[in-house]
Amino acid sequence: MSLISRLLASGPGWHVEDVICNHGPADRPFEERHEAACIAVVSAGTFYYRSAQGAALLVPGALLLGNPGTSFECGHERTRGDRCLAFHLTPEFMEDVAAQIPGARTAFFGTPRLPPLRSLMPVVAAAEAARDGGHTAWLEELAVHFVAEVLKLQSASRRAPTPSARDTGRVWTVVHWIEAHAHDSVTLSQLARMASMSRYHFLRTFRAVAGATPYQYLLALRLRRASAELARSSSPISTVAYSAGFGDLSTFNRQFRCLAKMTPREYRQSVRRYPE
Repeated sequence: MSLISRLLASGPGWHVEDVICNHGPADRPFEERHEAACIAVVSAGTFYYRSAQGAALLVPGALLLGNPGTSFECGHERTRGDRCLAFHLTPEFMEDVAAQIPGARTAFFGTPRLPPLRSLMPVVAAAEAARDGGHTAWLEELAVHFVAEVLKLQSASRRAPTPSARDTGRVWTVVHWIEAHAHDSVTLSQLARMASMSRYHFLRTFRAVAGATPYQYLLALRLRRASAELARSSSPISTVAYSAGFGDLSTFNRQFRCLAKMTPREYRQSVRRYPE
């Protein structure tokens, strides 16, 4: 059993850690405590997160949310390991950002997670690129960006009905299959059969568990992987698109521009212009 945290950067009211966990199904969850507010990007792995705000399945691309002073548990009931990029923020940091957001009623989180939303993918990809590229000076800006986006989005989120443990386990299996086969073509019918559910029941359950529909989750996963590859390599954009699972370059360019509000080439240039 191991948990490795590496400090990447820090400043007044904030610090960022790269957290790698190797816990698995044989390791019992243990209670931990958020000393500050926490927004953690799930980069890899799938696990359960339980806090005073509720329980949720965390998948790659999702955001774990924690309030200062609250206890929590993370459980790896079916798979081993995860990696998170954790932003730790003081109440003063949170309140300073919240004061600039129209309609923000509180600087605290009312939900345990935000799912891998397409609107969050640019900042998630930028955070992973900053970590992988050593752009530590970028992380303070991203901390502010994350707080602002989360406080805007959480008020619009709705609590979905809690699926049964059996259905949750079936969806969890499908989520891991999608992670391993993100480049493959797949249909809703195929995924529903894999989960031994009707298409309608599977669609509703998947969204309740993962926070997105299967197509939305797959698309976000492909775009996040492509964004990271654009930032760290010089491979042709067409190669990046095909390796991420997009069947043609025009579809990739259209989806990427819709997501990031810039072309893949512009995104690569913007990441590489950022100072070390």
